[in-house]
Amino acid sequence: MKHILVTNDDGVQAPGLLALAQEMRKLGKVSILAPDRNWSGSGHVKTLDRALRVKEFRLADGSQAFAGDGAPSDCVALAMLGYFKEPIDLVVSGINVGANLGHDVTYSGTVTAAMEAVIMGVPGVAVSLETLEGHVGEMDYVPAAHAAGRVVRQVIENGLPQEILLNVNVPFLPEDKIRGVMLTRQGLRVYHSRLDERVDPRNRPYYWIGGDAPTGVPERGTDVGALAEGFVSVTPLQLDLTAYRALTDLNTWSWDAPSSSLESTLLDLEHTEQR
Repeated sequence: MKHILVTNDDGVQAPGLLALAQEMRKLGKVSILAPDRNWSGSGHVKTLDRALRVKEFRLADGSQAFAGDGAPSDCVALAMLGYFKEPIDLVVSGINVGANLGHDVTYSGTVTAAMEAVIMGVPGVAVSLETLEGHVGEMDYVPAAHAAGRVVRQVIENGLPQEILLNVNVPFLPEDKIRGVMLTRQGLRVYHSRLDERVDPRNRPYYWIGGDAPTGVPERGTDVGALAEGFVSVTPLQLDLTAYRALTDLNTWSWDAPSSSLESTLLDLEHTEQR
C-alpha cells in the first residue's frame, strides 16, 4: 500500500485539504502535514534560519493531521526527512482555492510543495480548483477530489519520470459538466498588478502589491485553454529550467574575449551614445 502525504498552502484546516485526504484514502495510507496558516503565493521556500515546530490537529471528520509553522515546501521536507517514520511514496498537494496556471506555478505554494517532493525523489502532484470572481458561498471540492483521484491512480499504476511533477487544474463546474481530462502545456497568464502606496499614522510610507485578478489567454492545448473548454488540465512540469533553445545563440557570444577587448567595446558604446 502506498504511503501518501497530503499537504497544501491554504492551511491545515482548509476544506480542500480534507476533501483531498478523503479521496486519497481510497488509494493508500494517508498522512497529513500542512502549514498552520495560509501560505498562498509563497513560492518555493526553505526555512533555514529558525526551528520548525509541528502541532497535532483534528480535521472536521475527526481524522488526525499535523500542522507545521513553515511553508508548504517545509512541510514536505519535514515529512520526507523523517517526521513520519514510514517512508513517503507520493506527495499530493491541494486542493488549492483558485487555479494555478502558466507562470502561477513559480508563485504557488501548492505547486512548489509538489516540486519539493520531486527534489526529494518521490512523485508530486498539485491540485487546484478554479474559482469564479464574485463567487459567494461554500466551494464544492468533490469534483476536484475525484479528478485528483483519477490522476493519482494513474501515477501509482504507471509512475512518473524523475524530476517530473503533475500540475492539475479543475474547472469550476458540476462533475457531470466536466468534459474529461486534457494533457496540456503551460499557457499565458496575464497579470494586472499595481502598487498601492499608503502612509501609516506615524507618516511612514508602506505598500501593498495588489490589482485585479489575473486572466489568461485561452489558447487550445494550454492549461488556460483546457479550463475554458471545461476540461481538467494535467500539465507535466520539469525541474530543469534550462532554456535549451537559447544555448545555441549564447554559444555565438565571445565568452573568451580578453577583458581589455570588452572594456574597449564598452567605451565604444559609451562614445556612440554620447553622440
